[in-house]
Amino acid sequence: VRCRSIACIFNTRLYNSARLANECRRCHLSCVDRVAWMVSMGNQQQCQIITATAALFLAVIGILLLVVPNNDIKEPPEFMYGIVLDAGSSHTAMFIYKWPADKQNGTGIVSQHSECEAKGGGISSYAGVRGGAARSLEECMEKALKEIPKSRHKLTPVYLGATAGMRLLNISKPKESDDVLKEVGDKLKTYPFSFKGATILSGQEEGAYGWVTANYLLENYIKYGFVGQWLSPGRDTVGALDLGGASTQITFVTKQTVENKDNLMKLRLYGQDYQIYTQSFLCYGREQVLLRLLAHLITSQGSDSSIVHPCYPADYNHSMKLGSVFDTPCNKRQTPYKPDDNLQIKGTGNYNQCMGNISHLFSFNHCSYSKCSFDGVFQPNITGNFMAFSAFFYTHLFLQRAAGITITSPADLEDAIRVVCNMSFQEMQNLFPDEGNHLRDYCADSILLRVLLINGYGFSDLSFPHISFQGKADDNSVGWSLGYMLSLSNLLPAENVLLRKALRPDAWRAAIFLFSALLIAAIFFLIRSYQRNTTKLCCYP
Repeated sequence: VRCRSIACIFNTRLYNSARLANECRRCHLSCVDRVAWMVSMGNQQQCQIITATAALFLAVIGILLLVVPNNDIKEPPEFMYGIVLDAGSSHTAMFIYKWPADKQNGTGIVSQHSECEAKGGGISSYAGVRGGAARSLEECMEKALKEIPKSRHKLTPVYLGATAGMRLLNISKPKESDDVLKEVGDKLKTYPFSFKGATILSGQEEGAYGWVTANYLLENYIKYGFVGQWLSPGRDTVGALDLGGASTQITFVTKQTVENKDNLMKLRLYGQDYQIYTQSFLCYGREQVLLRLLAHLITSQGSDSSIVHPCYPADYNHSMKLGSVFDTPCNKRQTPYKPDDNLQIKGTGNYNQCMGNISHLFSFNHCSYSKCSFDGVFQPNITGNFMAFSAFFYTHLFLQRAAGITITSPADLEDAIRVVCNMSFQEMQNLFPDEGNHLRDYCADSILLRVLLINGYGFSDLSFPHISFQGKADDNSVGWSLGYMLSLSNLLPAENVLLRKALRPDAWRAAIFLFSALLIAAIFFLIRSYQRNTTKLCCYP
């Protein structure tokens, strides 16, 4: 009783015994120490319980964050950029493309940021002119430096692809061809971009890349749906018709047997397999056809000094150096000639004669396959829709504007060509004052378009309306350059891609283990603390 209550210290007045008072004081001091110790232990246990509870809460939240599905809220990503230099036979064009940075290895939509036409001719025209090809690129590359953010310069790939003009130079003068490529490569390395190389594309590559571009821009592989996911639209692809300065290409998907395996390419894009037929005809681009036509007229008329030209307007006269006609592998002169001699050309504007002379440049007789287009080249039957671009588009546009005819059939095409070929040069100038001397070639260009599409590729009254003549698609120039960059930059994934952020499996397993260990330790400590608190403490037994 004496130590069970502190009240004894207050009752010392009731006892006269000094011994009892002293004993009660000692007991009081002992109880005070015990109470202080219990308070101290209680504070420590309270802190430990709070710490364990916090650890338990953290472990539960951590595990929930790892296992519960969540949606990402993304800020708008920065853009990445890519540069493609299309080194054609007549000129060089620079295209700057951009795409969201977080889509580089996914299925992001690439769009054209800007383009630039280099002054002068194509790089092949600078063969033997030291530094000329490199200088021709300077203005456009300076534009790229300004338009692409400086922080992105080192990350921006630069590709130069040379087409038929350089293919011809490589045939006739391989050393000069190599020198030109080295020169432009060295020039591009001086800029703060990531130079990826300067190469000569094969005809099949040029055709295939053009086909990839056309279908990519039309979202025939994949499109971003309104539900916020990448979807396969399930549409058929379109064929590609490309007419350049030195070559022309036709590419389309076919289920027929491709008898010449050189024309067969198999591609896998966005989880879909495609079997495409592609063929490139060197020396059948518009500029080379015009030179071949001149050579044919010189040979057939037997004169190196003057000829009449049925494809030139009737009131148009022109002179040129004889060497410029035969300075190409597409024209093989059997007899000697003087390159510096002047050739006088007089236009007659005769549609039928122009058609006959241009048709003479094609061979429709020999074919060792079940079916051919021309020059003995195999071609399956054309199927589906087609997109015609480059010179096909510009010639078709001029025909419709000059003749005032909407061309939807081969008959409409022929009527429009007759109108153009019967125009005088003055009439053309009145309608199109900004076209300059190029007006003289539109009759020949138009007939070339007709012979290629109708006689060569076999478009008929039923299939011709399925051709769409386009220069751009959604503000993107249609050509091989975008498909080239997509392929080289691995922006076309081999499979369907579902983008989501996630930990690597090893990191995820390690995080689960740590949070689980923390959870178990916290629960164990709380149980022990509870057991201790239930034990009754007293000052003395």
